[in-house]
Amino acid sequence: MSTAANPSTALAQHWCALSALHDGIADHIERRLEAAHGLSVREFSLLTVLDRQAPDRHLQMRQVAEAVVLSQSATTRLVTRMEDRGLLQRTICADDRRGIYTDVTEAGRKLLTDATPTHDRALAEALEEARKNPEFTPLVEVLERIGTE
Repeated sequence: MSTAANPSTALAQHWCALSALHDGIADHIERRLEAAHGLSVREFSLLTVLDRQAPDRHLQMRQVAEAVVLSQSATTRLVTRMEDRGLLQRTICADDRRGIYTDVTEAGRKLLTDATPTHDRALAEALEEARKNPEFTPLVEVLERIGTE
């Protein structure tokens, strides 16, 4: 009988570790952003994605949904909540009246600017804590390498 590890099982274990690492980091960041800025991780991600667009480039709702990894209906609800808070605004595409663009308002930019240091500190804290778990250490090291390339 062979005692060699099943590659499929090893891959599944690594995937579970990656998923657990992601969930732990997201939870840590969420608590910090919510406490300091009343902002969820999804809201922060959406502000970040939209703010990175060039002034003459807009994303349609379908593209926004893909960027923040949500369904279109969940993205629409998220955008509506953030629009109600004055953080985003939707505009009709001049070339295609069926198209709706979503842009960050000045209030949204200010909140993003204020929240980014909190996000970055929380991410660093979560990664430092994750490094203590031998299962997560190689994943943290890969993330850090990617960030410096």
